[in-house]
Amino acid sequence: MTEVRTFREGDRAELRELFRRVSEGAPTASLWGHEESEAAIYLQAYMDLEPESLFVAVVDGALAGYLAGSLDHSQFPRESERIARAIRKYRLVLRPRPAAFLARSLLDMGRAAVRGEATASDFTDERWPAHLHINVASAARGTGASDALMHAWFRRLRDNGSPGCHLLTLAENTRAVRFFERMGFVKHGSTPLVPGIRHDGRRVHQQTMVWSPD
Repeated sequence: MTEVRTFREGDRAELRELFRRVSEGAPTASLWGHEESEAAIYLQAYMDLEPESLFVAVVDGALAGYLAGSLDHSQFPRESERIARAIRKYRLVLRPRPAAFLARSLLDMGRAAVRGEATASDFTDERWPAHLHINVASAARGTGASDALMHAWFRRLRDNGSPGCHLLTLAENTRAVRFFERMGFVKHGSTPLVPGIRHDGRRVHQQTMVWSPD
């Protein structure tokens, strides 16, 4: 049985452990291989700043997935700001794997500039001010957890009169793109290079997707 509810303070430890394993094997599994800093960017910020927009899926009594969202990107630190803060706080330039990632990112951006290619950046558009991240453990796929999390989020958006929502995924993560399309999101804009990230040795590209209540 699957239950979806809002985050509770007592969920912190279990949710943090879930973060460690939900994305294993996916193109978005890791930025630079330093779990603590990545969790600070993509999970802890939501627990601390907007817990009422953080939903968890409970399957057979255990946390199996979560959706972390924000109703208004102008009131929430941008992803680039959260990344920059994590780099400073955890001294990532002094850690081998993160430092290699950051060096590769700079190289990617330099090459893209020479070639006239766009690179990924924060998304800002008042038509779609809300945003989300969703992760569900592979063992919970087929339980309806992903759909239930999304529907809980849509209810929150509608209850608060949100004009729309956006998300950033990877064009190469075709499974995720298909899921979001089934949920009513549509692709928006171009697919710029995401500097630094590799999946199966290949470069990846940002796919922006948007949803409106009407």
